[in-house]
Amino acid sequence: MKRLCLALIGIANVCLAVESAQGAGLQYNEQYRPQYHFSPPSKWMNDPNGLVFLDGEYHLFYQYHPYSTVWGPMHWGHAVSKDMVNWENLPIALYPDEHGAIFSGSAVYDQNNTSGLGTAAHPPLVAIYTNHNVAAEKSGSIDFQNQSMAYSLDKGRSWIKYSANPVLKNPGSRDFRDPKVSWFEAGKKWIMTLAVGDHVAFYSSTDLKNWVHESDFGRDLGAHEGVWECPDLIAMTIEGEGVHKYVLLVSVNPGGPNGGSATQYFIGDFDGHEFVLDSNLRSRLQRTPSHDAVTSALWVDYGTDDYAGVTWSGVPDSDGRRLFLGWMSNWAYARKVPSEQWRGAMTLPREINLVRTPRGLELHSAPVAELASLRSSMTHIGKQIVKSEIDLTKAAQRGSGLLELELNLDTKSADLTTLEFANSDGQKTVFRINKALQRYELDRSKSGAVDFHERFAGEQFAPTPTAATTSTLRVFVDRSSIEIFINQGETVMTAIEFPSAPYNKISLKANKPIELKAGAIYDLRPIWNNK
Repeated sequence: MKRLCLALIGIANVCLAVESAQGAGLQYNEQYRPQYHFSPPSKWMNDPNGLVFLDGEYHLFYQYHPYSTVWGPMHWGHAVSKDMVNWENLPIALYPDEHGAIFSGSAVYDQNNTSGLGTAAHPPLVAIYTNHNVAAEKSGSIDFQNQSMAYSLDKGRSWIKYSANPVLKNPGSRDFRDPKVSWFEAGKKWIMTLAVGDHVAFYSSTDLKNWVHESDFGRDLGAHEGVWECPDLIAMTIEGEGVHKYVLLVSVNPGGPNGGSATQYFIGDFDGHEFVLDSNLRSRLQRTPSHDAVTSALWVDYGTDDYAGVTWSGVPDSDGRRLFLGWMSNWAYARKVPSEQWRGAMTLPREINLVRTPRGLELHSAPVAELASLRSSMTHIGKQIVKSEIDLTKAAQRGSGLLELELNLDTKSADLTTLEFANSDGQKTVFRINKALQRYELDRSKSGAVDFHERFAGEQFAPTPTAATTSTLRVFVDRSSIEIFINQGETVMTAIEFPSAPYNKISLKANKPIELKAGAIYDLRPIWNNK
C-alpha cells in the first residue's frame, strides 16, 4: 500500500509539473493578470527564491502552492529567462518531504565542487532552503524550522535532496529560516545569512554541508514591529568611488513604512565573521520606543507592495550589476486580492546601486536595461510649461494600459504637482509631489477594486529626501500594478491595484506653473502568448 501511495503521489506530481509548464499558460489573459511582470501559471505564489545565474540563464524559483490560490504547503516553483524579462515556466523544482514544506532559501553554483555533490567537470547547482515541519509545530515544538539542501547536475531541471538533511539544525528558535548563501573569497568559505526572529545570524562553511555560527546582528537596530525574514548580504562598490561596502537586506512583517510588510537595508562592513554597521548610521537606526517605521530604517521601496526581495547570485563580474527581484504584494492583504486563478506576481527586475549622497550612503534602484526590449512604440513629449494641467493621453498609442512613462520636471514654483492615471470608468491612481509637506504621495483609494480588505485603499507616503526642484519620474503601469522610480531610483514606490479596465487617460497637473523639460511614453508589449 505504501508503494502504491508513493506511486500515486509521483503521478500527481508529474501532472502538476506538466500543468505548471504548459497547460496553465493559456490563463495569462484573465482579468488583472500582469502582462509583463512574472506571475505563476496558476495558484499561489510569494517570495522569490534561489535566484541564480548560470550559463546564460536567470533562474527564478519561488514560494508556490500548486493546489490553491491561498498560501499553503510550500513548494519551489521554477522559471528561467535569458533576460529577466521573458520567462519560460518549468516544472516544480522542490516538493515537501519528510522534513517539512519547502520554505524560502537561495541557490549557488558550486563551481569548485566544494560540496562534493558533483565533479570537477560537472559542478553542482546547490539549493539551500528552510524545511518547515508543520507536524512538529503543531506538537508544540519550537525547533520546527531547519536548513536543508538539494542539488542539481542538469542546470536546475531536476533536483536531488541531500541524503543527510537537515544540514543546519535549529538551536531552539521559532523563527529560524530563509538562508541566503554567498561565497566569501577572502576566507575561502561560504557564508549563510539567516533570519532568526528579531535578528540575523551568520554561519560559515567550507563545503555547504557543515555550518559554524559566526555572529549575530540587528537586535537593537532597524524596524522591529514584526519578524525579520529573507535576509541578503551583498558585497557592493560605491558608485564612482571603487570603495567596497556590504549591504544587508532584511524584510520585516509587519512594520513597513506604509503598513504591513516591507524591506529595509543596512550598510556596513563584513570581514567573514561579523557585519558592522557604518557608525554614521547607528544613531539613526538605533532601536528606540519613539521610532516609527519611516525613521527607524532605510527602505528599499516605500510602496506597500515590494517584499522579500533578494539578489541573483552568479552574475558574472564582467556584467558587474547587483540584480534584485521582489514579491509584488503585502502580507496585510495578499490572501484577499481579487484575482481568481492566480495570486502573486514579482516586481520588475532591478539593478541596485550604492550611491553617496549629501545624506550619506544610500541604496538606489533602477529598472534593468533589458526592459527596453518591451517597448513597441515611443511618443516624444515636448518641452512646455504646465500652467495648471496638460493631457498626456494622446501620447499613449495602443491604449492597452501597458506603458512606461518618463518625465523630467522642474517643479520649483509649485507646492503640489500631480500625475494621474485614469480609465473610462472613472477609476484612477494618483501620484503627487507635495513640496509643502515634503513628501511623495501615492493614492490608489479610487483605483478600482479596493474593498476586499480594509487596509488596501489608504494613501502611501515617502519622504522627499532632497530640496531639489528637478524631478525625474519613470513610471511602469501594468494591468494591476504601478512602479514609480523617482530621481534615478533615489526613491521607489510600488503598489498593486485592480482597475476594471486599463488606464487610458494620463494627466499632469500643478497648483502653480511648472516646466516639463522633456518626456516620453512607451507602449509595452506583453511577455505572454495570450492566444
